[in-house]
Amino acid sequence: MNLYTNLSNSFKLYPEKEAYVFLNESTTFRELHQKVNQFAHSLSQQGIKKGDSVALLLGNTPEFIIAYYGALCSGATVVPVNPTFTSREIEYILSNSKAKGVIADASLHTTLTEVKLKLPTISFIVYTKAIESELAFESFVNHNVQTFAGPSIEEEDLAVILYTSGTTGNPKGVMLTHKNLLSNAEACRDLFEMTKEDRVVTVLPIFHVFCMTVCFNASILSGATMLLIPKFSPQDVVETISKQQATIFAGVPTMYNFLLQIPTTKEQFSSLRISISGGASLPVALLHKFKEHTGIDIQEGYGLSEAAPVTTFNPINGERKPGSIGVNLPNVENKVVDIDGNEVPTGEVGELIVKGPNVMKGYLGMPEETSRTIKDGWLYTGDMATMDQDGYVFIVDRKKDMILVGGYNVYPREVEEVLYDHPEIIEAAVIGVPDESYGEAVKAFVVSKNPSLIENDLKIYLEDKLVKYKRPQYIEFLAELPKNTTGKILRRNLRNVEQAQTK
Repeated sequence: MNLYTNLSNSFKLYPEKEAYVFLNESTTFRELHQKVNQFAHSLSQQGIKKGDSVALLLGNTPEFIIAYYGALCSGATVVPVNPTFTSREIEYILSNSKAKGVIADASLHTTLTEVKLKLPTISFIVYTKAIESELAFESFVNHNVQTFAGPSIEEEDLAVILYTSGTTGNPKGVMLTHKNLLSNAEACRDLFEMTKEDRVVTVLPIFHVFCMTVCFNASILSGATMLLIPKFSPQDVVETISKQQATIFAGVPTMYNFLLQIPTTKEQFSSLRISISGGASLPVALLHKFKEHTGIDIQEGYGLSEAAPVTTFNPINGERKPGSIGVNLPNVENKVVDIDGNEVPTGEVGELIVKGPNVMKGYLGMPEETSRTIKDGWLYTGDMATMDQDGYVFIVDRKKDMILVGGYNVYPREVEEVLYDHPEIIEAAVIGVPDESYGEAVKAFVVSKNPSLIENDLKIYLEDKLVKYKRPQYIEFLAELPKNTTGKILRRNLRNVEQAQTK
Protein backbone atom coordinates (compact mmCIF):
# COMPACT_ATOMS: atom_id res chain seq x y z
CA MET A 1 0.00 0.00 0.00
CA ASN A 2 1.07 3.57 -0.66
CA LEU A 3 -0.54 7.02 -0.56
CA TYR A 4 -1.50 6.99 -4.23
CA THR A 5 -3.63 3.88 -3.67
CA ASN A 6 -5.86 6.07 -1.44
CA LEU A 7 -6.91 8.08 -4.48
CA SER A 8 -7.06 5.09 -6.79
CA ASN A 9 -9.37 3.21 -4.40
CA SER A 10 -11.68 6.18 -3.83
CA PHE A 11 -11.90 6.72 -7.59
CA LYS A 12 -13.00 3.09 -8.05
CA LEU A 13 -15.50 3.24 -5.19
CA TYR A 14 -16.91 6.76 -5.61
CA PRO A 15 -16.09 7.99 -9.16
CA GLU A 16 -18.84 10.64 -9.30
CA LYS A 17 -18.48 11.77 -5.70
CA GLU A 18 -17.09 15.29 -5.05
CA ALA A 19 -13.40 15.07 -4.16
CA TYR A 20 -13.15 18.79 -3.46
CA VAL A 21 -14.99 22.07 -3.80
CA PHE A 22 -12.97 25.19 -4.61
CA LEU A 23 -14.51 28.62 -5.15
CA ASN A 24 -17.93 26.95 -5.53
CA GLU A 25 -16.70 24.63 -8.31
CA SER A 26 -16.74 20.88 -7.69
CA THR A 27 -14.32 18.23 -8.93
CA THR A 28 -15.21 14.52 -8.76
CA PHE A 29 -12.87 11.69 -7.88
CA ARG A 30 -13.02 10.59 -11.52
CA GLU A 31 -11.87 14.01 -12.71
CA LEU A 32 -9.19 14.25 -10.02
CA HIS A 33 -7.87 10.77 -10.75
CA GLN A 34 -7.55 11.57 -14.47
CA LYS A 35 -5.77 14.89 -13.82
CA VAL A 36 -3.38 13.20 -11.40
CA ASN A 37 -2.48 10.54 -13.97
CA GLN A 38 -2.03 13.17 -16.66
CA PHE A 39 0.21 15.14 -14.33
CA ALA A 40 2.28 12.05 -13.50
CA HIS A 41 2.69 11.34 -17.22
CA SER A 42 3.89 14.91 -17.84
CA LEU A 43 6.39 14.61 -14.99
CA SER A 44 7.82 11.46 -16.57
CA GLN A 45 8.07 13.32 -19.89
CA GLN A 46 10.18 15.91 -18.06
CA GLY A 47 12.53 13.17 -16.84
CA ILE A 48 11.15 12.64 -13.34
CA LYS A 49 11.91 9.15 -12.06
CA LYS A 50 11.31 7.27 -8.85
CA GLY A 51 13.17 8.92 -5.99
CA ASP A 52 13.47 12.36 -7.61
CA SER A 53 12.24 15.34 -5.60
CA VAL A 54 9.44 17.61 -6.82
CA ALA A 55 8.83 20.80 -4.84
CA LEU A 56 5.38 22.37 -4.50
CA LEU A 57 5.23 26.11 -3.77
CA LEU A 58 1.46 26.33 -3.72
CA GLY A 59 -1.32 27.32 -1.37
CA ASN A 60 -4.76 25.77 -0.82
CA THR A 61 -5.62 25.25 -4.48
CA PRO A 62 -6.57 22.34 -6.75
CA GLU A 63 -3.07 22.55 -8.26
CA PHE A 64 -1.57 21.41 -4.95
CA ILE A 65 -3.89 18.39 -4.74
CA ILE A 66 -3.20 17.35 -8.34
CA ALA A 67 0.55 17.94 -8.16
CA TYR A 68 0.92 16.18 -4.79
CA TYR A 69 -0.76 12.95 -5.88
CA GLY A 70 0.64 13.24 -9.39
CA ALA A 71 4.18 13.35 -8.04
CA LEU A 72 3.50 10.39 -5.74
CA CYS A 73 1.99 8.45 -8.66
CA SER A 74 5.19 9.03 -10.64
CA GLY A 75 7.28 7.67 -7.75
CA ALA A 76 8.71 11.06 -6.88
CA THR A 77 9.14 12.55 -3.42
CA VAL A 78 7.02 15.62 -2.69
CA VAL A 79 8.67 18.65 -1.06
CA PRO A 80 5.90 21.04 0.13
CA VAL A 81 7.22 24.59 0.58
CA ASN A 82 5.47 27.58 2.09
CA PRO A 83 5.04 29.90 -0.94
CA THR A 84 5.40 32.98 1.28
CA PHE A 85 8.97 32.06 2.25
CA THR A 86 11.77 34.44 1.33
CA SER A 87 13.98 33.70 -1.67
CA ARG A 88 16.80 32.67 0.70
CA GLU A 89 14.55 30.13 2.46
CA ILE A 90 13.22 28.80 -0.83
CA GLU A 91 16.70 28.48 -2.30
CA TYR A 92 17.95 26.56 0.74
CA ILE A 93 15.07 24.05 0.67
CA LEU A 94 15.25 23.48 -3.09
CA SER A 95 19.00 23.01 -2.84
CA ASN A 96 18.93 20.77 0.23
CA SER A 97 16.19 18.53 -1.20
CA LYS A 98 17.87 18.45 -4.64
CA ALA A 99 14.54 19.29 -6.22
CA LYS A 100 14.50 18.40 -9.89
CA GLY A 101 11.08 19.87 -10.65
CA VAL A 102 9.18 22.78 -9.13
CA ILE A 103 5.44 23.47 -9.29
CA ALA A 104 4.77 27.04 -8.19
CA ASP A 105 2.33 29.88 -7.97
CA ALA A 106 2.79 32.34 -10.83
CA SER A 107 3.56 35.15 -8.38
CA LEU A 108 6.90 33.45 -7.65
CA HIS A 109 8.20 33.70 -11.21
CA THR A 110 10.77 36.44 -10.54
CA THR A 111 12.05 34.77 -7.37
CA LEU A 112 12.33 31.33 -8.93
CA THR A 113 13.98 32.61 -12.09
CA GLU A 114 16.82 33.91 -9.93
CA VAL A 115 16.93 30.76 -7.78
CA LYS A 116 17.01 28.46 -10.81
CA LEU A 117 20.16 30.19 -12.09
CA LYS A 118 21.93 29.20 -8.87
CA LEU A 119 20.62 25.62 -8.71
CA PRO A 120 21.52 23.40 -11.67
CA THR A 121 19.56 20.52 -10.10
CA ILE A 122 16.27 22.21 -11.11
CA SER A 123 15.45 21.05 -14.64
CA PHE A 124 11.98 22.59 -15.01
CA ILE A 125 9.37 24.81 -13.33
CA VAL A 126 5.60 24.67 -13.89
CA TYR A 127 3.60 27.78 -13.01
CA THR A 128 -0.11 28.05 -12.18
CA LYS A 129 -0.57 30.53 -15.01
CA ALA A 130 0.94 30.91 -18.46
CA ILE A 131 4.09 33.09 -18.30
CA GLU A 132 6.15 33.81 -21.43
CA SER A 133 7.90 30.59 -22.45
CA GLU A 134 7.44 28.83 -19.08
CA LEU A 135 5.47 25.63 -18.56
CA ALA A 136 1.87 26.29 -17.50
CA PHE A 137 -0.12 24.02 -15.19
CA GLU A 138 -3.23 23.86 -17.37
CA SER A 139 -1.37 22.54 -20.40
CA PHE A 140 0.66 20.22 -18.16
CA VAL A 141 -2.53 18.27 -17.34
CA ASN A 142 -4.38 18.84 -20.62
CA HIS A 143 -3.67 15.80 -22.78
CA ASN A 144 -5.31 12.49 -23.66
CA VAL A 145 -3.55 10.19 -21.20
CA GLN A 146 -6.15 8.44 -19.01
CA THR A 147 -3.88 6.36 -16.80
CA PHE A 148 -0.19 6.32 -16.02
CA ALA A 149 1.71 3.09 -15.46
CA GLY A 150 4.07 4.32 -12.78
CA PRO A 151 6.84 2.47 -10.96
CA SER A 152 6.22 0.08 -8.09
CA ILE A 153 5.97 2.08 -4.86
CA GLU A 154 6.65 0.39 -1.53
CA GLU A 155 5.44 1.55 1.87
CA GLU A 156 9.00 2.26 3.04
CA ASP A 157 9.73 4.50 0.04
CA LEU A 158 10.14 8.18 0.76
CA ALA A 159 6.92 10.10 0.08
CA VAL A 160 7.37 13.60 1.50
CA ILE A 161 10.16 15.80 2.84
CA LEU A 162 8.79 18.44 5.21
CA TYR A 163 11.02 21.26 6.37
CA THR A 164 10.62 22.24 10.01
CA SER A 165 11.13 25.83 11.09
CA GLY A 166 14.11 25.62 13.42
CA THR A 167 14.75 28.20 16.11
CA THR A 168 18.35 28.55 14.98
CA GLY A 169 20.09 27.77 11.70
CA ASN A 170 18.45 26.29 8.63
CA PRO A 171 15.30 24.14 8.74
CA LYS A 172 15.61 20.36 8.90
CA GLY A 173 14.13 18.11 6.23
CA VAL A 174 11.83 15.56 7.90
CA MET A 175 11.74 12.40 5.76
CA LEU A 176 8.30 10.77 5.84
CA THR A 177 7.64 7.46 4.09
CA HIS A 178 4.41 6.29 2.51
CA LYS A 179 3.94 4.08 5.58
CA ASN A 180 4.40 7.03 7.96
CA LEU A 181 1.76 9.16 6.25
CA LEU A 182 -0.63 6.38 5.27
CA SER A 183 -0.72 4.87 8.77
CA ASN A 184 -1.47 8.27 10.28
CA ALA A 185 -4.21 9.01 7.73
CA GLU A 186 -5.78 5.62 8.46
CA ALA A 187 -5.62 6.22 12.21
CA CYS A 188 -7.26 9.65 11.80
CA ARG A 189 -9.96 8.20 9.55
CA ASP A 190 -10.78 5.56 12.15
CA LEU A 191 -10.53 7.96 15.08
CA PHE A 192 -12.82 10.58 13.51
CA GLU A 193 -15.06 7.88 11.96
CA MET A 194 -14.67 9.59 8.61
CA THR A 195 -16.79 8.39 5.68
CA LYS A 196 -17.67 9.49 2.16
CA GLU A 197 -20.49 11.55 3.68
CA ASP A 198 -18.10 13.91 5.44
CA ARG A 199 -17.38 17.41 4.19
CA VAL A 200 -14.08 18.70 5.56
CA VAL A 201 -13.22 22.39 5.87
CA THR A 202 -9.68 22.63 4.48
CA VAL A 203 -8.42 26.07 5.45
CA LEU A 204 -5.26 25.17 7.34
CA PRO A 205 -2.23 25.52 5.04
CA ILE A 206 -2.25 22.35 2.98
CA PHE A 207 1.54 22.35 2.74
CA HIS A 208 1.63 21.92 6.54
CA VAL A 209 1.55 18.37 7.91
CA PHE A 210 -1.51 18.96 10.15
CA CYS A 211 -3.73 19.77 7.18
CA MET A 212 -1.93 17.32 4.91
CA THR A 213 -2.86 14.34 7.07
CA VAL A 214 -6.11 15.29 8.82
CA CYS A 215 -7.88 17.26 6.07
CA PHE A 216 -6.20 16.04 2.89
CA ASN A 217 -4.89 12.47 2.98
CA ALA A 218 -7.57 11.24 5.41
CA SER A 219 -10.29 12.78 3.22
CA ILE A 220 -8.94 11.15 0.04
CA LEU A 221 -8.68 7.84 1.91
CA SER A 222 -12.29 8.10 3.17
CA GLY A 223 -13.88 9.39 -0.02
CA ALA A 224 -14.83 12.55 1.87
CA THR A 225 -15.14 15.97 0.24
CA MET A 226 -12.59 18.69 0.92
CA LEU A 227 -13.97 22.23 1.11
CA LEU A 228 -10.89 24.16 0.00
CA ILE A 229 -10.53 27.71 1.34
CA PRO A 230 -7.52 29.61 -0.09
CA LYS A 231 -6.91 31.78 2.98
CA PHE A 232 -8.26 31.93 6.52
CA SER A 233 -10.99 34.47 7.12
CA PRO A 234 -13.44 33.96 10.02
CA GLN A 235 -16.33 35.11 7.83
CA ASP A 236 -15.37 32.77 4.97
CA VAL A 237 -15.02 29.80 7.32
CA VAL A 238 -18.41 30.34 8.96
CA GLU A 239 -20.04 30.88 5.56
CA THR A 240 -18.46 27.69 4.21
CA ILE A 241 -19.53 25.63 7.22
CA SER A 242 -23.10 26.90 6.94
CA LYS A 243 -23.62 26.89 3.15
CA GLN A 244 -21.66 23.73 2.39
CA GLN A 245 -22.99 21.87 5.45
CA ALA A 246 -19.49 20.99 6.60
CA THR A 247 -19.19 18.12 9.07
CA ILE A 248 -15.53 18.45 10.13
CA PHE A 249 -13.49 21.55 10.91
CA ALA A 250 -9.80 21.46 11.83
CA GLY A 251 -7.97 24.53 13.03
CA VAL A 252 -5.33 25.90 15.36
CA PRO A 253 -6.32 27.73 18.59
CA THR A 254 -5.93 31.20 17.08
CA MET A 255 -8.49 30.31 14.39
CA TYR A 256 -11.03 29.37 17.06
CA ASN A 257 -10.19 32.60 18.85
CA PHE A 258 -10.85 34.66 15.71
CA LEU A 259 -14.14 32.83 15.11
CA LEU A 260 -15.28 34.11 18.49
CA GLN A 261 -14.56 37.72 17.52
CA ILE A 262 -17.29 37.92 14.86
CA PRO A 263 -21.07 37.76 15.29
CA THR A 264 -22.36 34.23 14.64
CA THR A 265 -25.21 31.96 15.69
CA LYS A 266 -25.21 28.36 16.88
CA GLU A 267 -27.27 27.47 13.82
CA GLN A 268 -24.35 28.37 11.55
CA PHE A 269 -22.23 25.64 13.19
CA SER A 270 -25.00 23.05 13.54
CA SER A 271 -23.81 20.81 10.66
CA LEU A 272 -20.43 20.15 12.35
CA ARG A 273 -20.03 16.84 14.07
CA ILE A 274 -16.32 17.26 14.92
CA SER A 275 -14.12 20.29 15.54
CA ILE A 276 -10.42 19.47 15.79
CA SER A 277 -7.66 21.55 17.35
CA GLY A 278 -3.93 20.99 17.01
CA GLY A 279 -0.69 22.75 16.12
CA ALA A 280 -0.44 24.46 19.52
CA SER A 281 -1.85 24.07 23.02
CA LEU A 282 -5.53 24.99 23.26
CA PRO A 283 -6.25 27.28 26.24
CA VAL A 284 -8.95 25.69 28.39
CA ALA A 285 -10.77 29.03 28.66
CA LEU A 286 -11.00 29.20 24.86
CA LEU A 287 -12.40 25.67 24.72
CA HIS A 288 -15.19 26.59 27.15
CA LYS A 289 -15.95 29.94 25.45
CA PHE A 290 -16.25 28.27 22.04
CA LYS A 291 -18.60 25.61 23.40
CA GLU A 292 -20.76 28.25 25.07
CA HIS A 293 -20.90 30.43 21.95
CA THR A 294 -21.36 27.79 19.25
CA GLY A 295 -22.55 24.68 21.07
CA ILE A 296 -19.61 22.76 19.55
CA ASP A 297 -17.01 20.78 21.52
CA ILE A 298 -13.41 21.20 20.37
CA GLN A 299 -11.47 17.94 20.32
CA GLU A 300 -7.80 18.53 21.07
CA GLY A 301 -4.96 16.36 19.87
CA TYR A 302 -1.20 16.54 19.53
CA GLY A 303 1.31 15.97 16.80
CA LEU A 304 4.58 17.04 15.24
CA SER A 305 6.08 16.89 11.75
CA GLU A 306 8.41 14.08 12.76
CA ALA A 307 5.39 11.86 13.56
CA ALA A 308 3.36 12.57 10.38
CA PRO A 309 1.96 14.23 12.66
CA VAL A 310 -0.73 12.93 15.10
CA THR A 311 0.29 10.90 18.16
CA THR A 312 -2.52 11.47 20.69
CA PHE A 313 -6.14 12.58 20.58
CA ASN A 314 -9.12 12.92 22.86
CA PRO A 315 -11.61 10.12 22.12
CA ILE A 316 -14.56 11.23 20.00
CA ASN A 317 -17.01 9.02 21.86
CA GLY A 318 -15.08 8.47 25.08
CA GLU A 319 -14.12 10.70 27.97
CA ARG A 320 -12.78 14.12 27.03
CA LYS A 321 -10.54 15.89 29.50
CA PRO A 322 -10.21 19.68 29.07
CA GLY A 323 -6.55 20.68 28.84
CA SER A 324 -5.49 17.19 27.76
CA ILE A 325 -4.19 16.24 24.31
CA GLY A 326 -5.82 12.85 24.81
CA VAL A 327 -4.62 9.26 24.70
CA ASN A 328 -2.57 7.12 22.34
CA LEU A 329 -3.54 7.12 18.69
CA PRO A 330 -4.17 3.55 17.41
CA ASN A 331 -0.84 1.70 17.03
CA VAL A 332 1.06 4.64 18.55
CA GLU A 333 2.65 4.61 22.02
CA ASN A 334 3.46 7.67 24.13
CA LYS A 335 5.57 7.81 27.28
CA VAL A 336 6.75 10.55 29.63
CA VAL A 337 10.39 10.09 30.65
CA ASP A 338 13.17 11.71 32.67
CA ILE A 339 16.54 12.92 31.37
CA ASP A 340 17.83 9.31 31.31
CA GLY A 341 14.88 7.99 29.34
CA ASN A 342 13.20 6.31 32.30
CA GLU A 343 9.41 6.57 32.59
CA VAL A 344 8.39 9.01 35.33
CA PRO A 345 5.65 8.29 37.89
CA THR A 346 2.06 9.20 37.03
CA GLY A 347 1.48 12.95 37.25
CA GLU A 348 5.15 13.95 37.18
CA VAL A 349 6.62 16.19 34.49
CA GLY A 350 9.00 14.72 31.92
CA GLU A 351 9.70 14.72 28.19
CA LEU A 352 7.08 13.19 25.90
CA ILE A 353 8.45 10.45 23.63
CA VAL A 354 6.63 8.57 20.86
CA LYS A 355 6.92 5.24 19.04
CA GLY A 356 4.86 3.95 16.13
CA PRO A 357 4.58 3.43 12.34
CA ASN A 358 4.19 7.20 11.93
CA VAL A 359 7.66 8.10 13.26
CA MET A 360 9.84 9.61 10.55
CA LYS A 361 12.68 7.91 8.72
CA GLY A 362 14.99 10.69 9.89
CA TYR A 363 16.30 14.15 8.99
CA LEU A 364 17.59 14.50 5.44
CA GLY A 365 21.40 14.42 5.41
CA MET A 366 21.61 14.82 9.20
CA PRO A 367 22.43 11.41 10.75
CA GLU A 368 23.74 12.89 14.01
CA GLU A 369 20.64 15.03 14.54
CA THR A 370 18.50 12.00 13.71
CA SER A 371 20.27 9.85 16.30
CA ARG A 372 19.77 12.56 18.94
CA THR A 373 16.05 12.72 18.19
CA ILE A 374 15.27 9.01 17.66
CA LYS A 375 16.68 6.66 20.28
CA ASP A 376 15.85 2.94 20.26
CA GLY A 377 12.90 3.69 17.99
CA TRP A 378 11.52 6.39 20.30
CA LEU A 379 11.03 9.92 18.99
CA TYR A 380 11.98 12.53 21.58
CA THR A 381 9.54 15.40 21.02
CA GLY A 382 11.14 18.13 23.14
CA ASP A 383 7.76 18.76 24.79
CA MET A 384 7.35 18.54 28.55
CA ALA A 385 4.23 16.67 29.66
CA THR A 386 2.46 14.68 32.35
CA MET A 387 0.32 11.56 32.02
CA ASP A 388 -2.54 10.69 34.35
CA GLN A 389 -3.65 7.26 35.58
CA ASP A 390 -5.99 6.87 32.58
CA GLY A 391 -3.25 7.48 30.02
CA TYR A 392 -4.34 11.04 29.15
CA VAL A 393 -1.41 13.29 28.28
CA PHE A 394 -1.19 16.93 29.31
CA ILE A 395 1.39 19.14 27.61
CA VAL A 396 3.14 21.42 30.09
CA ASP A 397 5.32 23.28 27.60
CA ARG A 398 8.20 23.11 25.18
CA LYS A 399 11.39 22.00 26.88
CA LYS A 400 13.24 25.01 25.49
CA ASP A 401 10.47 27.44 26.54
CA MET A 402 10.70 26.67 30.26
CA ILE A 403 11.57 29.72 32.38
CA LEU A 404 13.85 29.35 35.42
CA VAL A 405 13.01 31.94 38.11
CA GLY A 406 15.31 31.70 41.12
CA GLY A 407 15.63 27.94 40.66
CA TYR A 408 11.90 27.41 40.18
CA ASN A 409 10.48 26.08 36.90
CA VAL A 410 7.83 28.25 35.26
CA TYR A 411 6.00 26.83 32.26
CA PRO A 412 4.65 29.61 30.01
CA ARG A 413 1.48 27.71 29.17
CA GLU A 414 0.34 27.71 32.82
CA VAL A 415 0.64 31.51 33.01
CA GLU A 416 -1.01 31.92 29.59
CA GLU A 417 -3.97 29.77 30.67
CA VAL A 418 -4.64 32.15 33.57
CA LEU A 419 -4.34 35.20 31.32
CA TYR A 420 -6.80 33.69 28.83
CA ASP A 421 -9.30 33.40 31.67
CA HIS A 422 -9.44 37.18 31.89
CA PRO A 423 -12.62 38.29 30.07
CA GLU A 424 -10.85 41.11 28.17
CA ILE A 425 -7.80 39.16 26.97
CA ILE A 426 -7.93 37.89 23.38
CA GLU A 427 -4.40 36.47 23.07
CA ALA A 428 -1.46 35.94 25.41
CA ALA A 429 2.12 34.68 25.19
CA VAL A 430 4.74 34.41 27.92
CA ILE A 431 8.54 34.31 27.70
CA GLY A 432 11.50 34.52 30.07
CA VAL A 433 13.67 37.65 30.18
CA PRO A 434 17.03 38.17 31.95
CA ASP A 435 16.86 39.21 35.60
CA GLU A 436 19.88 40.16 37.74
CA SER A 437 18.41 38.81 40.96
CA TYR A 438 16.63 35.64 39.86
CA GLY A 439 18.31 34.72 36.56
CA GLU A 440 15.05 35.06 34.65
CA ALA A 441 11.75 36.86 35.09
CA VAL A 442 8.38 36.27 33.47
CA LYS A 443 7.19 38.66 30.77
CA ALA A 444 3.73 38.52 29.22
CA PHE A 445 2.60 39.88 25.86
CA VAL A 446 -1.16 40.32 25.62
CA VAL A 447 -3.79 41.48 23.16
CA SER A 448 -6.81 43.05 24.84
CA LYS A 449 -10.24 43.92 23.50
CA ASN A 450 -10.35 46.77 26.04
CA PRO A 451 -7.92 49.61 25.21
CA SER A 452 -8.17 51.00 28.75
CA LEU A 453 -6.84 47.81 30.37
CA ILE A 454 -3.43 48.57 31.92
CA GLU A 455 -0.52 46.57 33.29
CA ASN A 456 -1.39 47.16 36.95
CA ASP A 457 -4.95 45.91 36.39
CA LEU A 458 -3.62 42.58 35.17
CA LYS A 459 -1.06 42.30 37.95
CA ILE A 460 -3.81 42.74 40.53
CA TYR A 461 -5.95 40.17 38.69
CA LEU A 462 -3.11 37.61 38.86
CA GLU A 463 -2.27 38.07 42.55
CA ASP A 464 -4.52 35.33 43.87
CA LYS A 465 -4.19 33.07 40.83
CA LEU A 466 -0.46 32.44 40.59
CA VAL A 467 2.34 32.12 43.13
CA LYS A 468 4.56 35.18 43.11
CA TYR A 469 7.48 33.75 41.08
CA LYS A 470 5.10 32.71 38.28
CA ARG A 471 3.47 36.12 37.94
CA PRO A 472 4.64 38.30 35.03
CA GLN A 473 6.99 41.00 36.25
CA TYR A 474 6.55 42.77 32.92
CA ILE A 475 3.41 43.02 30.77
CA GLU A 476 3.38 44.48 27.27
CA PHE A 477 0.23 45.18 25.28
CA LEU A 478 0.32 44.51 21.54
CA ALA A 479 -2.20 44.94 18.74
CA GLU A 480 -1.46 41.39 17.55
CA LEU A 481 0.90 38.56 18.45
CA PRO A 482 3.32 37.21 15.80
CA LYS A 483 2.14 33.99 14.16
CA ASN A 484 3.29 31.56 11.50
CA THR A 485 1.25 30.60 8.46
CA THR A 486 -0.82 28.07 10.43
CA GLY A 487 -1.74 30.71 13.02
CA LYS A 488 0.55 29.36 15.74
CA ILE A 489 1.82 32.07 18.09
CA LEU A 490 5.59 32.45 17.75
CA ARG A 491 7.21 32.92 21.14
CA ARG A 492 10.64 32.88 19.54
CA ASN A 493 9.81 36.03 17.57
CA LEU A 494 8.88 37.76 20.81
CA ARG A 495 12.15 36.59 22.35
CA ASN A 496 14.12 37.89 19.35
CA VAL A 497 12.48 41.33 19.57
CA GLU A 498 13.04 41.42 23.31
CA GLN A 499 16.72 40.55 22.93
CA ALA A 500 17.18 43.18 20.23
CA GLN A 501 15.61 45.85 22.45
CA THR A 502 17.81 45.05 25.43
CA LYS A 503 21.10 45.17 23.52
